[in-house]
Amino acid sequence: MTENSTAAPRRIVGLGGTFRQASSSERIVRAVLAECAAMGAETVMFDGPALAALPHFNPEQAERTAEELALVEAVRMADGIVIGSPGYHGGYSGLVKNAIDLLEDLRGDARVYFDGRPVGLVVTAAGWQACGTTLSALRDVVHAMRGWPTPVGVGVNSVEQRPFAPDGSLIDEAVARAVRAQAEQIMGFRVEARA
Repeated sequence: MTENSTAAPRRIVGLGGTFRQASSSERIVRAVLAECAAMGAETVMFDGPALAALPHFNPEQAERTAEELALVEAVRMADGIVIGSPGYHGGYSGLVKNAIDLLEDLRGDARVYFDGRPVGLVVTAAGWQACGTTLSALRDVVHAMRGWPTPVGVGVNSVEQRPFAPDGSLIDEAVARAVRAQAEQIMGFRVEARA
């Protein structure tokens, strides 16, 4: 990160979740988006049901569904991204993978993939090892897509932590601090001006 940009991000896109309604990873992505919104961002969320509506990515298919076009256009216009996933066997979910694969449609853009944008990462898993390996896998993807993973990645060990109250509000202060820190890093991100 450098200090040579003129404006903070204003459009932040969240994606992630599972087939499970209101999954933990999805709720934490929403919490990061809410913190960004409190700092002035416009946010949009592509949750588990939205990702489940995407057909399997086919690079040979010229026609895209309305759902595919909406996701690609939202990321194209985004100033920052938040990706959340459960940890599945040391990797991230198929729903998230399919959505990321679809972003291959950004390859011909002047600002390809995640180029020059901060990407916050959120992982929930049944153990710290799964949190770490999944977070690392997502960081590798973000780097490959020319994005800047935020220094703070939010990992929640669902065996040891219960971050939510019955009403869905975030009650674990350590997780809440990480969520705030990630949002601040997304909103404070600066990219060096290009010549």
